[in-house]
Amino acid sequence: MMTRMRTQTAPAHPAHPITAERAQHFRTHGWVAVPDFWHAAEITALQAEVTDLKQRNLLRNVATDGDGKTTSKTVANLQICPAAKQSRILRALPYYGKVQGPISALVGDPALLWLDQIFLKPAHHGAGTNWHQDDAYFKAARPTNGVGMWTAIHAATVANGTLRLAPRPGRLLDHARDPGSDHHISCKVDEATAFPIELPAGGAVFFAFDMPHCTKANTTDHDRAGLAYHFSHRDALSPEKIQEIRATPGLWYLDQLTGPGATDGRERWGESMTGVFAAEVERLAR
Repeated sequence: MMTRMRTQTAPAHPAHPITAERAQHFRTHGWVAVPDFWHAAEITALQAEVTDLKQRNLLRNVATDGDGKTTSKTVANLQICPAAKQSRILRALPYYGKVQGPISALVGDPALLWLDQIFLKPAHHGAGTNWHQDDAYFKAARPTNGVGMWTAIHAATVANGTLRLAPRPGRLLDHARDPGSDHHISCKVDEATAFPIELPAGGAVFFAFDMPHCTKANTTDHDRAGLAYHFSHRDALSPEKIQEIRATPGLWYLDQLTGPGATDGRERWGESMTGVFAAEVERLAR
């Protein structure tokens, strides 16, 4: 007697670390941390890639002497924005199931990929990025339906200026041009209410577009880098706004990451990103 083989259908998103409790924490507080998000080989590969980008002089110093334009020679806040255009592994990362699952759990489907960037604070003279809300840049119709994902490429501590958050104010704060940066804006936050997010290398924190956040200076003996991606539910923007952004050359991708119609990177990069992240991890972590 023949036994019919049952066909297994792969889930839309593989198992991921955003439990129901973590999703509720995000909805209540606007953020949630996952200290063990990336495994050892993945973080080794990401560290190797950031080191390579630095050695290729692709990170530029955005810190200024306080006039918003003169590049500082005493402190450095090194940035690549966007980073995916310079790196195959960073291009593929948001299309990896381990990332798609948490984004779906936190903002729902269909989700859009907005932007990615690296900040590296060099040892001894790394400058922080001042307080701001991401929605001061994005101006989403529903900022609570947007989420930033910040990965600690190296262990992130109070001593080396890790990410700090402040309670959600329930509105967009007033932002002004930051004189300590050549392009950033910043807002004022009551520092007494702020708290640091300390993470081991490979940890990640997810926070809503309206969450005030900053980083502080790194005066330790080691570089510290953070890798950030930004996502939102499609309903955070009107269809007209999506078309407007896509028709205007700029920093933002707005590639559909999850849900029906997801492009798997083909629309943005001209090729499928399926399997690319894992292949790059294997190559870089050797």
